[in-house]
Amino acid sequence: MKRHPSLAHLSRKHHGALILARLLQENAPAYNGLPADTAGKAVYALKFYNDELIKHFEEEEKVLYLVTGINGPIDLLIQMIFREHQELHAAFKLVINHTDLSVHLDELGKALEIHIRKEERQLFPLIELSCGEKLLAAIAASLSSH
Repeated sequence: MKRHPSLAHLSRKHHGALILARLLQENAPAYNGLPADTAGKAVYALKFYNDELIKHFEEEEKVLYLVTGINGPIDLLIQMIFREHQELHAAFKLVINHTDLSVHLDELGKALEIHIRKEERQLFPLIELSCGEKLLAAIAASLSSH
């Protein structure tokens, strides 16, 4: 699916996060160059979270603040996305000392995949349909400041 240029940067960042999400899930296929053991997956997940996802969530939240109040369906999705961001932050922080790491990583991977697909299949298309070019330009400008 072709994204509006204002959202393309965020959408492209989802590719790496989707690979992480699948990697963490039980019975995941082997990914060339990525860890296959539970401990290695945990280390990789935390590095990706710290290096990529924290900033990505912040960028998304800048966009969410800009489109809040456009319409009810967007506002409902925004509430869900903010809540999921908080849940994902908490889940990544639990990776370090979790007693059943393989189960936790599987649940984290599934939650991350569902979250990304919700943004790609519901939130972003709704933003593209509901926001005029002026607001989409403001979104692009807010993301270019990073």
